[in-house]
Amino acid sequence: MQTCFFESNSVQMDVISLTRELLSYDNINPPGNEGEIARFTGRILAENGFRTDYYPFEEGRLHLVAERGLSDKQPPVVLSGHFDTVPLGNKKWNEDPFSGHVHDGKIWGRGSSDMKGGLAAMILASVSAFELSPPPGGIRLIFSAAEELGCIGIQQLAGILKNPGKASAVIVGEPTSNHPFIGHKGALYINVVTKGITAHSSMPHLGDNAIYKAARSILKAKDFQFMAEKDPLLGFPTINVGRMSGGMNINSVPDHAEFSIDIRSTSKVDHSELLHRLTVELGQETALETLVNMGSVHTREDDPFVQLVYDICRVDRENRSLMKTLPYLTDGSVLQRLYKGAPTIILGPGQPEMAHQTDEFCFTDKLEEAVNIYREIIIKWRN
Repeated sequence: MQTCFFESNSVQMDVISLTRELLSYDNINPPGNEGEIARFTGRILAENGFRTDYYPFEEGRLHLVAERGLSDKQPPVVLSGHFDTVPLGNKKWNEDPFSGHVHDGKIWGRGSSDMKGGLAAMILASVSAFELSPPPGGIRLIFSAAEELGCIGIQQLAGILKNPGKASAVIVGEPTSNHPFIGHKGALYINVVTKGITAHSSMPHLGDNAIYKAARSILKAKDFQFMAEKDPLLGFPTINVGRMSGGMNINSVPDHAEFSIDIRSTSKVDHSELLHRLTVELGQETALETLVNMGSVHTREDDPFVQLVYDICRVDRENRSLMKTLPYLTDGSVLQRLYKGAPTIILGPGQPEMAHQTDEFCFTDKLEEAVNIYREIIIKWRN
């Protein structure tokens, strides 16, 4: 395996060193504070020939888009990741979460797997690809703020990009232990509110109980029929009521109640149609507010890009138990639509089971392997 280095301000950095640098930034969301890490990353890429553009998300929070070698002849490969991380949690860490301490073949820290290790590997692979064999369509790196609370950053960025251009393929560097995944379900999160009239609980006939209305609507949601055919990759859509609240005290008729609906969708359902049907079926007693609205990611397994990635990652195509889809959401949902259905793969060096965990780590050999995988994809795709 070839180890890659690059020069930044006369300092030689490899993927482990760069990951350590990225881990030193506290990007816990909220508040995120992605401005400094975005500019640090942008300086590295600018020093290595990339054009860099920063887009504001909020005060002190930036997205970074970096491009090099773009051509009118064919679209670039897009590599995507996010700067922000989740909170540390209540459990005490045995490692300093911002030190990037390396031992036992692991690099430790908040974001090491999800997903600053992936960012470091993408940066290094992109820089070294141009040194070895410049990709004919070039590279576009999209590193977003505010991913961890529902991918809201990439949704905002997609609406303000000066020129998103086209893409020949998209790689999202979320933690997969360097195994490529070709899809995940979409998500439609809905908050449902019911209103009533308050009264003393000894005289409930004088009031209008909002909890009873919510209960009726919850049962309707439970029995909701999608009437969707099975998606060959993603299966059937699902619905779950995950939260419910209402009322202020035991001796009053509640005049307010609300609950949340989590729908995981496939390519065989339309979110606008789902919202309309839910509104009709839950009835006039309810008011629906959409919290998250993201479509599924799905790429055909016989797509040439998928087949190239499978070859590079040495995927055993004969393994019938091979996992092809992920349970979680990614920015790929927005990017695949932004780039008109471009083949999209989720592939990163982090350990999926370490995402959001106390004492998060990433294996160092997975980071080094990811650099080689990304670089080989960049160089071989359409070359």
